[in-house]
Amino acid sequence: MLTFSENAMSADHQQERLDANWIVGFVDGEGCFHISINKINKMTLGWQVLPEFRIVQDQHNEHILYKIQEYFGFGTVTVNRKDHHGIRKEFRVRGLKNLNQLLGFFRDHPLKTTSKQQNFELFSIVIEKMNKREHLTQDGLDEIAEIVSKMNRHPRLKYLESSETIRQTPK
Repeated sequence: MLTFSENAMSADHQQERLDANWIVGFVDGEGCFHISINKINKMTLGWQVLPEFRIVQDQHNEHILYKIQEYFGFGTVTVNRKDHHGIRKEFRVRGLKNLNQLLGFFRDHPLKTTSKQQNFELFSIVIEKMNKREHLTQDGLDEIAEIVSKMNRHPRLKYLESSETIRQTPK
């Protein structure tokens, strides 16, 4: 029979060895699939599509971000924000190679919450379009912006407002 201290020790060791189910649950609560579309004049179309996956934690929990980074074998842990509440850290994944690996993980281990799974599916569509270099065409960029506007309860994107304004013909 296990004593309380042995149970506590066992729980500590479980946390040291992250597994796929633990990560899925943690991401369901703390993760974010995010895509920004940034105005950058030097880009061919004047816009940059920047997809990223993030998990943000208070600095005192940054060790778990490093464990997640170790589990995946990619991504960075960096400062997310400093304010009067303290320092927040984030595990962040960018770059199509790493994001494609991340997509594979979440396809094999689906998220449990409906909203996070829906955001993941929209995120996946954008990554697939970027893999096909569709973000480098005006039609592809417009499609991506429409998809992004449906993610994370996103308010209407500046990109969409700007592109619609540009396309309006004078009366």
